[in-house]
Amino acid sequence: MQTLNLMASSQDKSLPDNCIVKELPGLSGKRWIKGVALYGGNASGKTTMLLALAALADMVKNSANETDPRAPISRIEPFAFAAGQLESPTGFAVTFVAEGVRYEYRAAATRERIWHESLRAFPKAKEQLWFSRDWNAESGSYIWSPERPIGFQRDMKLEGYTLSNVLFLSKAVANNRTELEPVFRWFKERLNFLDLSAKSMLLPRFTMEKVRDQTPLRGRIIELLRHADLGVTGVRIMEERPTEEEIEKMFKGKDIGPVARQSIQNDRWITPELTHRGNGATELPLPWASESAGTHRLFGLAGPWLDILSNGYTVCADELETSMHLLMVRELLRLLFNATENPHGAQILFTTHNPLLLDATLLRRDQVWFTEKDAQGEAHLYPLSDYKPRKGESLVRGYLSGRYGGVPFIPSGLLGSFPAHETLDEPEKAAHE
Repeated sequence: MQTLNLMASSQDKSLPDNCIVKELPGLSGKRWIKGVALYGGNASGKTTMLLALAALADMVKNSANETDPRAPISRIEPFAFAAGQLESPTGFAVTFVAEGVRYEYRAAATRERIWHESLRAFPKAKEQLWFSRDWNAESGSYIWSPERPIGFQRDMKLEGYTLSNVLFLSKAVANNRTELEPVFRWFKERLNFLDLSAKSMLLPRFTMEKVRDQTPLRGRIIELLRHADLGVTGVRIMEERPTEEEIEKMFKGKDIGPVARQSIQNDRWITPELTHRGNGATELPLPWASESAGTHRLFGLAGPWLDILSNGYTVCADELETSMHLLMVRELLRLLFNATENPHGAQILFTTHNPLLLDATLLRRDQVWFTEKDAQGEAHLYPLSDYKPRKGESLVRGYLSGRYGGVPFIPSGLLGSFPAHETLDEPEKAAHE
């Protein structure tokens, strides 16, 4: 079992703006950090941590749509390095605050069925177990508890209607159990996922629509781009119908039929056009295709990022720094950690390989976590604070030298042709240069 704890260390008084102060029953005086950076070597399990949360959210949102009791639970993937062994349930547990109430939701499943599901609420300091279901292999049925829950009314008919491959939370909300909606809405609307890795295509459509539709975010998006040292002075959204050549290229000469073709021809494509500072006081538009990959990435991220800050969402971002300069990433994080710019307590979990974000002026030590795989291929998650680095110690040097783990172990080079005793101090110097 791996646990990611976002409770701020009571011993660390640094960077108070990086923490959320929120009084909750039973947790008086506790603080929570606004962001966690996940470090680790390639294939060490960083992205898997985010994918696990995404899989649970997807199950909650869509599980009730399942009508075939024999359909496999597609979001569950057995541990790949346990081939030939009996499949063990994959377990999830998330504690979060929705509409001012703390909840803890747990689920465990194989591809065949849900083995456990439970929900606890904390409207006051004392825990309320609203429901719990456990699969009993001997009887071939579920055991439900408690018999008379506090704060939640049982519906044994609905329990009986819930298929073994369906989450009760999802099924109950689909049957208008409104008291469970805050939990469901947190997974559906408050939890966001951004894939910023090199394999992803962060489309600019969300940002474009916010600009085109004159939403309150429009001005902030343009302001962010103007201050990003890209030379951008403004944004226009161009609307045009696709040409015959573009339609043919899209479908590679396939016959799509006259009705579909007419529909596509009537559709309006939108494209951003950024204006830039020219000589003197001139402003010149630049075709979108001529903008750099970094500009594309920042424009595509600007709308979602500011939307997250405006609404206080929780976001998971894979490889935050892809195609963007380190200083740009720092400034995006500084916005999120700023109490004025982030008034509703938005939080971020992000994976990164960049050691230069290990900066005590940007991240607290309880905001840095590592993933590392053992000899059996199992990933382990642990915080930098476990190592208690000394005040003033170079976290960059410590990380690159492998002092905290979470880095590839390649002592003799990729082809085994270098002395194993060479240190990793030089990469740190190169990174600074």
